[in-house]
Formats: sequence, C-alpha cells, structure tokens
Amino acid sequence: MSLTAVTATTGKVPADPRRQQLAAFLRSRRERITPEQVGLPPTGRRRTPGLRREEVAQIAAVGVTWYTWLEQGREIQVSVQVLDAVARALLLDPSERAHLFTLAGAEDPAPVRECPTVTPAVRMTLDRMAPYPAAVINSRYDVLAHNAQYTGIVGDLAALPPEDRNLMWLAFTPSRFHEVLVDHEEERDVMVARFRSGMGDHGAEPAWRALLCRLRKASPVFDAAWQRHDVLRPGNGLKRFLVPEVGLLRLDYTSLWLGPVQGSRMIVYTPKDEETAALLTRLPTWLPSAVAGAGVPLG
Repeated sequence: MSLTAVTATTGKVPADPRRQQLAAFLRSRRERITPEQVGLPPTGRRRTPGLRREEVAQIAAVGVTWYTWLEQGREIQVSVQVLDAVARALLLDPSERAHLFTLAGAEDPAPVRECPTVTPAVRMTLDRMAPYPAAVINSRYDVLAHNAQYTGIVGDLAALPPEDRNLMWLAFTPSRFHEVLVDHEEERDVMVARFRSGMGDHGAEPAWRALLCRLRKASPVFDAAWQRHDVLRPGNGLKRFLVPEVGLLRLDYTSLWLGPVQGSRMIVYTPKDEETAALLTRLPTWLPSAVAGAGVPLG
C-alpha cells in the first residue's frame, strides 16, 4: 500500500481538528477490545488495555506503519475499502462506523449545511401541535423555536441569554430542564454521544468549538462523558419528566427532519399513556419575555 507524505516533512500531526478527533476515536475503540473478542490467543497481562496497533493492522490487513500514522492523526490518504477493513477490525457498531467515515472525510466532501431559519410554516406547525410539547433544535442542540407547552418542561427560554438556550447546556448546568429530567444520567450520555457524532461534520466551526469549550469547563460530568468518545445517531425514544405541581410525564419523542439527517429537526413529545395525556393539560406555560415579562407562567 502506498503512503502519501504528511503535510510537513517534520511528520508532525496537522492542526486539522477532524484528524485529531479521528486519531482519538480510533485509540478509544482499540482500547476497548480484548484479543479474545477478535479471535486472537490470550497473551497474559498487558501493560495497556485493548488491542495493540499491530494487531489491528494485522486483522485489517493493512501496514502497521500506515495504521500507526492514521492513529497519530497524520494526513494520509485512505480508501473506502481500508476504512471498511478498519471498522470491521475494531468491531464498530453502525453509529461508530458512520462516525469513522465522517471523520475520515470519506463521505460527501461538500455536505449540505443546516439552515437555522425557522419558517412561518414551521412556527405554525409547532403551535398546532398543542397540547403536545414540541420544539425545533439543530444538531448542536440549540433550541431554535418551540411552542408554549414546551416551556412547561424546560422553563422560560426567552428569559435566558441566547447562548444558554441549548439543551446540552441546560442538561449539564443548573436549570429547570436538569431538575425535571428523571433519567438524567442516561439521557445526558445519549446527548453527548449524539453531540459528538454531529461534531464530526462541524468540529471546525467556531460555534461548535465554543460550546464544547464552555461545557468542558462548566461540567466535569460532561467532560468525562466526552472523553469516552461514544457516538450515536439521532433517533426517537422515551423520556420521563417529573414536573412540579404536574406529576410524572412519560413522553415518546419523535424527530421530524427539516433538512439533512444531521440537521435541524422538530421534536414532538406525545403521551405514552392516558395518565400522561391528562397531565399534559396542566403544564404551565410562559409567554415570550418581551411580551409578558420574564418568568411569567400562564395556565
């Protein structure tokens, strides 16, 4: 297999954030695999966890030097076939495999960027979702728009600074959203994994990097989850919220895509059972602060 030169003859790791993420991601996956999982004979106690680089290279049928350079973040050319072999050698699941290809730049070289604009039609749809809470968020977890019922869960978003109207920030810092989210440990891990998956396409963008820096400084819990390098594609599921003076809400959430797979989406919360359906009518709501004053609940 031929090797291309690194960007500088010094052989130093380039400054490309995606290459650095790729290197860290590969190391984290390699360290999680035991020799027994890939059919290698046990070799006794190891000084470091997981497989050795040469073992991954052997399983993937690639050169040891080439794989070492890949894991060092060097700017080498890589084919789709080789990425497939590495993914198989590291036993990557579908989300991890997709993340690997994104970081390696092996997908669309000019992906469609999400548009943060919320059209009047989307706003009308949000309002018509009542009594179900609904919001439009982007892949960075910024809340771009929402209906009144959604404020019954997350509180008066209009009273917050624009940079704090972000579900990642609200989940990892003191907030109403953090307080009412019942399974907060599990849910936050899922959010971090999905945030990292989106970071593969947007890691060089200042807004993404600024949010990541804020979260790592503000929350040791977030930083620990970030260091695990877990990735997960957005999807649907169940969330539980314990809302004061309302009760326990068991809500299915469904993502309605407004653009590319990793772009903006409308999330609608629907009741899992009849009890939750009845409780939704008791959710407090907030008018926009500019109209009714910050923190003024209605209903």
